[in-house]
Amino acid sequence: MSDQIVLKGISAKGFHGVLDFEKRDGQTFVVDVTMTVDLTPAGTSDDLADTVNYAEVAGDVVALITGEPLDLIEALASRIADKVLTRPLVEAVEVVVHKPEAPVGHPFTDVQVVVTRERSAEVVIAMGSNLGESLETLHDAAIALFTLLGGDVQVSGLYETDAVGGPDQPAYLNAVVVGSTHLAPSSLLAELHDIEQAHGRTREIRWGPRTLDLDLVQYGDPVFDTDVVMDTPTLTLPHPRAHERGFVLVPWVQVDPEAVLRVDGEVRRVADLVHDVDVSGIRPGPDVDLLEGPW
Repeated sequence: MSDQIVLKGISAKGFHGVLDFEKRDGQTFVVDVTMTVDLTPAGTSDDLADTVNYAEVAGDVVALITGEPLDLIEALASRIADKVLTRPLVEAVEVVVHKPEAPVGHPFTDVQVVVTRERSAEVVIAMGSNLGESLETLHDAAIALFTLLGGDVQVSGLYETDAVGGPDQPAYLNAVVVGSTHLAPSSLLAELHDIEQAHGRTREIRWGPRTLDLDLVQYGDPVFDTDVVMDTPTLTLPHPRAHERGFVLVPWVQVDPEAVLRVDGEVRRVADLVHDVDVSGIRPGPDVDLLEGPW
């Protein structure tokens, strides 16, 4: 991705430095921020919700410049980068902190520190299929996710699940993939939709049968309060019905026994959530490794 939002020359007085007079008297710091963001949705919708509000980013930068005094501008740059990456649409950031009044002791024009950070977030993706060659489809989808997530994935075993809601339809094969990504949530969702479409997925009947269903269940880690909580017309995180779905919870806890999910603001163990749902329609599926094959 090459789309960027660039903020240059954000300046404020701060009290960062190793020397006593720097913390006492303060000086001007100047910050440049370059954010990597997929701007395609905003270019289509002309809606601020589909991009990053750079005025808010500038406010965050000023708050950090004027806030807690630090010894090193390296630390200031790192904190700014971490703060920018809390915005769900930002996939990578470069932060340049300029210290033009630094006590160098010799003629100079500028001192600057450059910090780059790339997003890395744990993700949970639920897979399901009940049309066509479901086993082969889920195998292909698992391989696609392995590639998309850079090979850092764990895949649950398969479970056969009676269909819940919607019209009469065959039983599903379900599995859960746990991995990590550098993509922002919306970009990851778009990639999941591309994988679905590559396997003939259509969205004509709600809760109807489908060749492949890929649901983004959770993005980030609730244990460290890094999980993304959002509700937009195209994406809600965490998935609003994941805590009710045995066909998600059972394979998820199988692949990650310590998994947790934020439910109505409370972080709950997935193993405990399993006890609260009806799992009578869920049974072990074919005993295969979806990343291997053919069988």
